Amino acid sequence: MVTSITSFGRSGLYDWMVQRVTAVVLVAYAAFMICYLAFGDELTYEQWNALFDGTAMRIFTLLALLSMAAHAWIGLWSVSTDYIKPTGARFLFQSVCGLLTFIYVVWGIQILWGI
Repeated sequence: MVTSITSFGRSGLYDWMVQRVTAVVLVAYAAFMICYLAFGDELTYEQWNALFDGTAMRIFTLLALLSMAAHAWIGLWSVSTDYIKPTGARFLFQSVCGLLTFIYVVWGIQILWGI
């Protein structure tokens, strides 16, 4: 079946679970960042740099970045299979979305880890 080849997971249930887990990770990351910015002292470059120098924060940010990529891919794949009926147009849309997602993840890793 073509949908199982182009979807993120093995089944709709698996995609649904990935979507929910990635949403929890994104909410946790957003809540942490909002609290850090809202309740911390006046933010300086040194504080911001120190926050992202820690391995735990880099791993948490990487997890959030990968979660955002997986969450976006599943959402865009679902929308495109529901609303873009011509196979060629759907393939083009999904290819562009996949390429952009890959570029954003690589770019984010380069920024995060200073590669």
